[in-house]
Amino acid sequence: MTPAPWPIVVFDLDGTVADTIDLIMASYEHAVNSVVGEALDRARARRWIGRTLAASLGEAYPDQAQELLASYFEFNAAKAPEFIKRFPGMNELLDELEGRGVRTAIATSKRAASTRQTLELIGADVRVTITMEDTLLHKPDPEPLLLAVSRLGGEPAQAAYVGDAVVDVQAAQAAGMAAIAVTWGAGDRADLAAAAPTALVDTPAQLRAVLLGAA
Repeated sequence: MTPAPWPIVVFDLDGTVADTIDLIMASYEHAVNSVVGEALDRARARRWIGRTLAASLGEAYPDQAQELLASYFEFNAAKAPEFIKRFPGMNELLDELEGRGVRTAIATSKRAASTRQTLELIGADVRVTITMEDTLLHKPDPEPLLLAVSRLGGEPAQAAYVGDAVVDVQAAQAAGMAAIAVTWGAGDRADLAAAAPTALVDTPAQLRAVLLGAA
């Protein structure tokens, strides 16, 4: 059996392991409509995904950020069971990686409560989960990724980070990790390619080939 290229693989959550993009966009839309009273610029909002909500909404609407966050979180938690879905093949890939001796983690900009809810809804399991509350700095800073690798007992050079946003690629590169970009989430394929990831994949089957050394 061919050894896996990286003994540690850390995953982003939203748009990578869990199909949450429709929920995120609906939550943004609800918050901006109800608090600001304007239509959401969906193309702009889609580029927020991957960063913390506080950073994105704070930059876009500094005077109304707290109200927006409260509105977003209330809607998001209530609608999560209706919206959140599995990406076909991703749970199986997580299990297969662990079965091959690859240590897995999640590093997300999501809050701990929302992360737990999402993982429970999709039934995914990893050894380590790093959420917004675990670090002072967030993607594109590498701190969350480095903490995940450290808690798995490894070094960045042994690890890959898998994500769907340009900030995921940037964080992996800053951490000294391989950067695997997936195109089924929030990121634009051309933008992801321009960020020069280690690999760019369009399907979970292609991701499996890269992570298990069969590409």
